[in-house]
Amino acid sequence: MAKLTIDERVLDVDPQLTVIQAAAANGIEIPHFCWHPKLSVAGNCRMCLVEVEKMPKLAIACATQVAEGMVVRTKSDRVIKARNAVMEFLLINHPLDCPICDEAGECKLQDYAYKYSIGYSRFDEDKVHKPKRVELGPRVLLDVERCIMCSRCVRFADEVARQPVLTFTQRGTHVVLTTFPETQLDNRYSMNVVEICPVGALTSRDFRFKSRVWEMSSTDTICAGCSRGCNMNMWVRNNEILRLTPRHNEDVNSYWMCDDGRLKTFPWVNSPRRLSGPLVRKDGQLLETGWDEAIAKAATDLRLFRKGEVAAIGSPFATNEDNYAFQKVMRENLGVKFLDFVEHIVDGDEDDLLIRADKTPNARGARAVGVRPASPSEGLPAILKGISGGSIKALYVLEDNIASDPKIREVLTNLDLLIVHAHERNETTEMADVVFSASTYAEKHGTFVNFQGRVQRIRAAIATLEQDRALDGFAMSRWDKFASQNDKWGKGPRRDARPSWRIVTALGAALGAKAKFQTSEDVFREITERVPEFKGLTFMSVGIRGHMLAARQAAAKPVSVT
Repeated sequence: MAKLTIDERVLDVDPQLTVIQAAAANGIEIPHFCWHPKLSVAGNCRMCLVEVEKMPKLAIACATQVAEGMVVRTKSDRVIKARNAVMEFLLINHPLDCPICDEAGECKLQDYAYKYSIGYSRFDEDKVHKPKRVELGPRVLLDVERCIMCSRCVRFADEVARQPVLTFTQRGTHVVLTTFPETQLDNRYSMNVVEICPVGALTSRDFRFKSRVWEMSSTDTICAGCSRGCNMNMWVRNNEILRLTPRHNEDVNSYWMCDDGRLKTFPWVNSPRRLSGPLVRKDGQLLETGWDEAIAKAATDLRLFRKGEVAAIGSPFATNEDNYAFQKVMRENLGVKFLDFVEHIVDGDEDDLLIRADKTPNARGARAVGVRPASPSEGLPAILKGISGGSIKALYVLEDNIASDPKIREVLTNLDLLIVHAHERNETTEMADVVFSASTYAEKHGTFVNFQGRVQRIRAAIATLEQDRALDGFAMSRWDKFASQNDKWGKGPRRDARPSWRIVTALGAALGAKAKFQTSEDVFREITERVPEFKGLTFMSVGIRGHMLAARQAAAKPVSVT
């Protein structure tokens, strides 16, 4: 370790670090534009200039390695004067139109202009005008006038996305960011340049000018696009999801997120196809009904079948809490022997950065909490064979459109009873006798387990009618409830959806079980008591970074519920 003094604070730091890294690790802010912890050092913005004792000139903190006994000053008169000069140069040709800029509220240049600039400019000539609304690719637009040439996007494309298509052309005040001829920024991680751009130069075509950052709530949650489980923030206005952005977690996704995760995992949550409540088939038609009637109908119909005639299919899209409560009711109250889930693997559609071939967020978690057959003879192939042969007459499906597969859809026509949990109308709900409208991952609390075995929290970012009646999750104070309902979720549309664990708990009660789960945390608590891999965990210990499962047990038997 090396002893380093920054602004009279003596620090013991790794001698391999640079000054800006050492400062950041100890909570000391050194302003910067071009430096990013996961990109190479460019040293071209000069905003991070600091005074190092015994050095004749100011040094850039991003490229100066620490040394034993080094004394650094970040707030001396020389540093402040240099910082003011850097800001003045950056603002000479930069448009001073923060009120209409899409980056307003989360712009480093705007923040630093207030914090480190002198507040006025001596430059009174005409600004240099450059191209606006330039299409760098299908998902990213560029306003060259706002670009400060920090080169973050260029380095990201080269070093992380491995698609070196961005470059600077021209010189001096006429420098322009552009793509090489006959190329475009169209890699599967292209939208990360929007986050790492410190100004409003790069914007997302999908989110551009939809909302101001201060008009939205931000919720820490997990991407449901694949088994990676990227940490992200879900941004909501008027109870509608507007964008998803990556949240730093070095153990999972670092600072990045793929474009598919950003764009394909939330539009269906806002979709008009979403179910507005439970459905029951009457006279050949699915009609809306109340929850009590739908649950009573499902319980009554299930009682008509003998043991062994009912099978169940869980879901790698549902939470651990949903799957655990589901398998518990299926096994304990209905004596279901055939229990499995459908995998969603797209062979070849993965890479060595983030994207996984398993396009579900919780396959490993579903298996861990008991959604798995006790033997191969009781798995999915046996379920489909039993339905085709007539030995299985009823099927209960949890949050999965299994009929999207034509072969499975043909098999399902042999059923006498099909009960489905779904978010929206799909091929499976159109064949069902009872449909329960289930909350999406954006509307409930719970946990997923990614392919690494890391348990991670999802949190409700938008509200349902159920949450208006009684907020799901932690016990909250009256003020927290008021703030959540009025500020965070806004006054947008509510759907009459419930978490699947709550639905199956109510069904279990209708079948004679004692209803014991009041919140998702109650379900998770029982999981930690009965599933060895989860032992010792709590919602609090899982936190915002996740927690690795304990070592897997040798015996892969279904969870005991007796």
